[in-house]
Formats: sequence, structure tokens, C-alpha cells
Amino acid sequence: MKYFLVIAALFVCSAIKAEEKQVTSPNGKITVTISDKDGQPSYSITHNGTPFITSSPLGLVTNIGDFSKEMSLGQEVRSSVIDETYTLPNIKQSNVHYVATEAVYQFSKQEKVIYDVIFRVTDRDVAFRYKMYPQKNTLSCVIKQEATGFVLPDGSTTFLCPQSKPMGGFARTSPSYETPYRADDSMGKNGWGEGYTFPCLFRNGDKGWILISETGVDSKYCGSRLLGHENGLYTIGFPQEGEMNGNGTTSPGLALPGETPWRTITLGETLAPIVETTVAFDVVKPLYAASRKYEYGRGSWSWIIGMDGSTKYEEQLRYIDFSAAMGYQSLLVDALWDTQIGYDKIEKLAKYGTEKGVALYLWYNSNGYWNDAPQTPRGIMDNTIARRKEMKWMQSIGIRGIKVDFLGGDKQVTMQMYEDILADANEYGLLVIFHGCTLPRGWERMYPNYASSEAVLASENLHFSQGSCDNEAFNACLHPFIRNTVGSMDFGGSALNKYYNATNAPRGSRRITSDVFALATAVMFQSPVQHFALAPNNLTDAPEWAIGFMKEVPTTWDEVRFIDGYPGKYAVMARRHGDKWYIAGVSAQKETVKLKITLPMFAPGNQVRVFSDNEELQGSVKPVKVNKKQELQLTIPCNGGILIVE
Repeated sequence: MKYFLVIAALFVCSAIKAEEKQVTSPNGKITVTISDKDGQPSYSITHNGTPFITSSPLGLVTNIGDFSKEMSLGQEVRSSVIDETYTLPNIKQSNVHYVATEAVYQFSKQEKVIYDVIFRVTDRDVAFRYKMYPQKNTLSCVIKQEATGFVLPDGSTTFLCPQSKPMGGFARTSPSYETPYRADDSMGKNGWGEGYTFPCLFRNGDKGWILISETGVDSKYCGSRLLGHENGLYTIGFPQEGEMNGNGTTSPGLALPGETPWRTITLGETLAPIVETTVAFDVVKPLYAASRKYEYGRGSWSWIIGMDGSTKYEEQLRYIDFSAAMGYQSLLVDALWDTQIGYDKIEKLAKYGTEKGVALYLWYNSNGYWNDAPQTPRGIMDNTIARRKEMKWMQSIGIRGIKVDFLGGDKQVTMQMYEDILADANEYGLLVIFHGCTLPRGWERMYPNYASSEAVLASENLHFSQGSCDNEAFNACLHPFIRNTVGSMDFGGSALNKYYNATNAPRGSRRITSDVFALATAVMFQSPVQHFALAPNNLTDAPEWAIGFMKEVPTTWDEVRFIDGYPGKYAVMARRHGDKWYIAGVSAQKETVKLKITLPMFAPGNQVRVFSDNEELQGSVKPVKVNKKQELQLTIPCNGGILIVE
């Protein structure tokens, strides 16, 4: 009898023994472990044997079943090596060689295959998503919840941006990813009660850094956020009920078989993998072909200095002349152009701009039923018939692109609107910039005519608030490590006015950062289309060396490298355009930052131009020879910058 009980016990233990599988990065440094312990799908990640993500939940809760528990990991693992190259001119690196190990893990419930979890692991990134299968005759489902979580090691600190509540802020337009970050904060919080917007940066003590985000979100799913819990756990959160004025569901619907967006985790011992990652674009594909070759470039923008009152015909003529004098390719005509300029005169502006080599971008309000923003044109971008008619007119007069504003929210219906606008705009050869909007999630590659998104506390806040000006350097030292790592950021900055008004007179918001700082952020903030916050008066009142550099700075880049920095304190990075390197740095630290940096991209003996500030933030430029060790000594005062160019 005892013998029988022992055998039975051993059989039971064997039956419930957890499966555990592993996949490693091509260089073997990153290991992902997948398990079904206690019926709970989970994963963990180590880097050089050090835990970066400890055991974290996987799974989906749907309207056809709870598939986050009582699940079994299959024995078979389908693995392969992905080795591909692609070219994308509008991101941080124009030519990408993507090498990853892919492993597909199958999870079942009661011997029925429910979904695969597809992992891709590179030498700096882990990306994964679910592929949900039909269940008998059920060919669709609603994902009520993702159990997907990320458990950070004890002692990790956070650099996060809280999600705002819906239908708040200006004219009930939130959430629009325009809330302030908190740096070096502790875990165990949940922002303002609504979690955090992607991307989310964590410091794993003195062991390294972790960036969590998502990519590949289109009309087939919703955008997500990160919800904070106790014990280092963060989970995927779907949109809030009140978004889009309560219209649309918070839970995405999925046709089966169907795939969710990719969850991405970038990790490393330094910030270099975070700054240099291309994972947001590596794992997605174009959804349609470009209807034409799209032109990016630099432009001017009267609204940031002159506000609504500057959207007048004569002022836009002046700014076209200014763009032409700067060698810029475009002018953004902002809100109220339909009433303060009119369609007929917009056609005249477009014609005049063509003669000057300056194309126009036109601003549009997105809103229909979801907010109260009064700026016009309204009621066009939210309606297919009106939108396509308007785009046909724009195409006929040579408009280069549109800036669509006030799209707060992440519901599936909102993602559908983004996609519809982009797809229609492509048909009429228009680039698209979004403002008051969500984070772009791989869209540069998915939608060939997508240009950029705001999704950050951008330059308009510098106009509206002295507090934003006071925090400009702090925020600039965050974006290269967080927001701008995963997608183009339409900041609209690099002002050379001392004051944010049309006469540059001492009233309103005062810029406290230096001119070199403004030049440095023109390099640091990546977006293929840049409408800088410059003004015609800068041709005569800004330092000649400053306006001269703003005439030459590119907006597309072939390579990026992390040099030095710490989020919220200082940042130094390098970008290459063609065979020319630009090294840019800014600082928010009270004490002057003093660095010795190695720059292997400059040959010994090469002469470079160094733009720098003294302690009073008075900028200058001087030639410097690179020494034999290819080292340079740098000093960056608080609110100042550094810029090195061959």
C-alpha cells in the first residue's frame, strides 16, 4: 500500500511539474526564461546572469475565456534566426541590420491550443507578442485584460511620465502624453492614479537600465499604458473608460487568428542600448507602399512666437521669406488659417512658397464628438468624405503635409482614426504630423507618410509658462533617454528669441537656456521634419554663429551614439548625417559638468568647431584640434550646451 502511494505521489508531482524553456540573444548575454509554474504563464530576463526582469506574468483574459491561469507550456519550441536589413530615412539610424533569435512558445488549456507567445531577442532588446488562435467556431474575441507584467528587481528606481485622467486639460482634450516626468523616483506608485505613458525607464540599481514600451499598434488594437503595483510589478493597462468622451470600448477586439502589438524591453549595463535601440521599427513592417517619395527637412512656424494672432496672410508671407533666407524647405501655417487667411489666400501662399522653394504644412483640428477644442478648421479630419475632399484640394495646390491636433486617447477607435488619416493622406501624397496625441508606436516604418508626433511637453509650454522655461534643461536631459528613443518627437523648439513674443521684448515667458543649448537640442531632438521656434528677427538679433548653424543643421540622421549622461542631469550624444558627425550636449545640473570624452569618429589632428558656453551662458565658437587620443575636454554649465561639428 505504501509503495502504491509513493508511486501515485511521484506521478502527481510529475504531472504538475512546471515546464521551463529558455531563449538567448545572439551574443548569449541576454537570457529569457519562459515557464508555466502553477499554471501561470510567466517569463524572466537576465543580462550577464544578473536579473533585469524577475518572474513576470503572461496571459490574456478574453470574453471567450480566462487564459492567464491553468495554462500549460508546450514541449515543442519553434525557433529561428532572423537576419535582415532595412532602410528607413526618417528614424535615428537610416540603415539597420536586425539580427534576432525568435522562439515561439505555445500555451494550451485543457489540451486546446490557445495562443503562442512569440519572443524575439537581440543583443539589447526583448520583444514579445501573443498570437491568439480560433477556438472551435469562434473566430473573434475581445481582449478584456492582458495579464502581461514586468517585475523590476528590488531597489530599482523609475523615470516615468504619469498618465492624465481623460477629458481634462485644455478643452477636455487629455490624455495627450503631455505630463511632467519624475526622475529617480521609487517603485510602488501608480502615477496620478492612472498609471504611466510609454516609454517607461527604470534603473536597475548600479547594474544597468531598462526601457519598457510597445510597438506595432494599429487599427487592430488599442494603445496601452503601464499600471504600477506593489513589489516592483507593472502591468499592461488598456485605455480609460472616459477617453473619447466615453465613446468606444476600452477593450480591443481581435479577429482570430490575430496578433497583439509587441511589448518591448531594452536593457543594458549603460544607457547606450537605450539611446541606440531601433526595436520599435525592427519588429514591424510597412502597412502600405508610399505613394511618392516624401521630402522631410527644416521649416519655420510663426505660431510658437506670435500665437493665433500671427496666422495672417502678410505674416505668413514674411515667414515664407524667412524660411527661404534660412534655406528651409517648409512653413507650418497653424490654427485658424481658414478664417484668418481663407482658402483663396492659402492658395496664393502656396504658389508664392513654391516660387521661393518653400512648401506649406496646414494645421487641422481632429475633433468631432470627443473634445471641445474650438480652433478651426474643425469637422474635416474626423469625417472620411470631408477629409478626402480636403486632401484632394491640398494636393492640387502643392501642400506638403498636415498637422492634426487634439487626438487625446488610446482606444481602438482612436487608433482607427490615426490609421484612416494616414492612409488617406498617403493617397494624396501628404505627410502627417500629429499633436495633442498619443505616442507613435513603430509608425515611421508602418506608415510611410508618417512624419512625427508631439506626445511630450513641447515648446508651446515654454510660451505659456515660465515654469516650463525654468525646467527646459531638465526635460531636455530626459527626452534622449526616454520619449525620443522610440519615435520621432515634434518638439518645435530651438528658439533664439530671449522672450516668447513677436517683438522679442521683455514680457511673457523668458528663455533661460543658452543659444548653444538651442543649437544642441536641434541635434539631440530627433524628427525628420523640424519646424523650429525661430523668428525673422533672429536674422539680425541672434549671434551670427548661431543663426549660421541653424541654417546647416540636418533633420535626418544615419547613425546615433550615446556618449555620456544621466536622465534629468545631463546628456551628450552623437549623430551622423552622411559622413559628418555632430556631437551635442546639454546640462540641467547646478554645478558645471566637466567631461573628458573620447570621440573615435574624429581622426587625430582633425580640426573641429566647438560651440560652448561660459558660466554666464555667453556662447562662442572656436576651432579645436583633436588630440592623438581622440579626446576632448568639455564643460557644460547649467542651462547651457555644447556642440562639436567637423
